[in-house]
Amino acid sequence: MSKQSGSKDMPCLGLFNRRNFLKTAGAAAVLPAALPALAAQSTATSGSSSTNSPNNRINLGVIGMGMQGPGNTKAFLASDDCQVVAACDIDKDHLQAAVKMINDYYGTEDCKSYHDYRELLAREDIDAVMLAVPDHWHEIVATEAARRRKDIYSEKPLAHTIAEQQSIVRAVEDNKIIWQMGSWQRSVPTFHKAAEIVRNGLIGTVTHVEVGLPEGHGDFGGVGKEALAKLAANGVTVANLSEVVPGTKAWDLLVSDPPPQLDYDTWIGPSKMEPYMKARSHMAWRWNYNTGGGQLMDWIGHHCDIAHWGLDFDNSGPSEIEGNGELPPANAVYNTSPKYRFELKYPQGITMTIAGGYPDIKMGTKWIGTEGWVYVDRGKFDASNAAWKVSKTLPRELRKVKLYTSDSHEQNLLDCIKTRQPTITPVQVGHHSAIPGHLCLIAMHTGRKIRWDVKTEKIIGDPEASKLLTREYRGPWKMS
Repeated sequence: MSKQSGSKDMPCLGLFNRRNFLKTAGAAAVLPAALPALAAQSTATSGSSSTNSPNNRINLGVIGMGMQGPGNTKAFLASDDCQVVAACDIDKDHLQAAVKMINDYYGTEDCKSYHDYRELLAREDIDAVMLAVPDHWHEIVATEAARRRKDIYSEKPLAHTIAEQQSIVRAVEDNKIIWQMGSWQRSVPTFHKAAEIVRNGLIGTVTHVEVGLPEGHGDFGGVGKEALAKLAANGVTVANLSEVVPGTKAWDLLVSDPPPQLDYDTWIGPSKMEPYMKARSHMAWRWNYNTGGGQLMDWIGHHCDIAHWGLDFDNSGPSEIEGNGELPPANAVYNTSPKYRFELKYPQGITMTIAGGYPDIKMGTKWIGTEGWVYVDRGKFDASNAAWKVSKTLPRELRKVKLYTSDSHEQNLLDCIKTRQPTITPVQVGHHSAIPGHLCLIAMHTGRKIRWDVKTEKIIGDPEASKLLTREYRGPWKMS
């Protein structure tokens, strides 16, 4: 791979510039960021461009270099179609490691570091950004990037609330941004094949779908285990951090000053200010509703996304949602539901079960039809027809409906930036894939059935539940 770079602060004059492309390509080439019909019908395969040269690279900035960010960045580094020119994180250690990784890869010192994402986004030479910030920051960073006319690769779920998701969709559409949701399973052959089997009617009329998600609270980096060990060493024994609440010795033991390398005030951002605890900061922010959405929201953008793809519901959603989950105390260190189950009603009489922690609902996606079934998960594929399990893809004669094909999620974004065609997972897809998860949370927290108007995107007849479609922001931060 050739390893070219420009000046540290200014773009190379020969580098691909998306703004110049938009000016010269003509109006016919400038398409909206997501055209559902086109996205559904496109059969172009990403990763096949042969016209790229060292002088037409897309300049990429990366924002959020904790858990998902480094892996995403490595995937972009491997492409000759882009140059990673800037990195941003509010943890100095994460930022230093990211810049070193990028510069070591290129053999230069040209990647510039940023503490403030707004400074990175203000650079005119940056064409696109990769966003891997915690859920509670998605709306603020994504809408600013869209206003700055940066194309975007963003982690899922789309945002922390449905209102925030709606805000992102508007910003992306208004600014004609190319968006790739990090729901990368669409770029994996087994998931593609499973969805095509369903879309081609090979299991007959779909009657029910099972969406299996994880249970509990993952222990990324061992911070949960470390916290429990600290409590035990001080004579406090608890089974898990869902039992630890304010006013207890256990709580006081876990509270500490933020580490000097972390700008914690900015990290907590628009969410309610809470005392710093290592056990619920980096990566573990998922297990507190102040910053994340638990396993349900962490995974809804994967397996529910695939369920919708197979059903041709990328721009649709459920009309009724009911169910329940185990809820720890609302003020506990970890307060997201570790076990949950919901039943949803969809168009065409289709029902869906979304569950985590129930053995009868396996991790992954399973469509059940009048003439068979198909199941898919990472590294797993099964079906009522053994012949479907043999080949990597569905035989040509069975592919009357051909779904969008991508060999690489990151490369698909880069290809679409150049063509101005929708990606395999545009912003509207990410929005509709996550809505069921948000509505499940609302049903769980209210204890009531939720009726949802898919067209207006409003809860019907329940003003109290409707309040949970959004959240209060801590100043000075505001939702767009």
